[in-house]
Amino acid sequence: MNTDFEITTHGPGLYEFTRDVARWISGQGDGVVTLMVRHTSASLLIQENADPEVQTDLVNFFNRLVPPATDPAMSYLTHTYEGPDDMPAHIKAALLPVSLSIPVRAGKMALGTWQGIYLVEHRSAAHVRQVAAHFN
Repeated sequence: MNTDFEITTHGPGLYEFTRDVARWISGQGDGVVTLMVRHTSASLLIQENADPEVQTDLVNFFNRLVPPATDPAMSYLTHTYEGPDDMPAHIKAALLPVSLSIPVRAGKMALGTWQGIYLVEHRSAAHVRQVAAHFN
């Protein structure tokens, strides 16, 4: 069973889509759902969904770890013609997962109490991101 999820983003941040995945696999049996983001400047994470400060702190951390290409610390970058956020977005996507596998038991994902599934947008502009999903 396959589908695609579309997540509209409005700049850097974590965009939760746990409910969409849960709705899609509802009523299925045991198995594994595999998710893969179909972009090279975005990532996927399983992360806390109770306190939004966690998401803010993660975005801030990764922005400090990999600043925009205009930052003097990033002067070594050569891929800059798509904007100062593009190559740093590729680096962040190389550091974070771009696919996830989640066990499913009796049609429900085996996530922890405070865990949610997020698309992590690394670019500054709004995008519509696709996540390919497979359940078996």
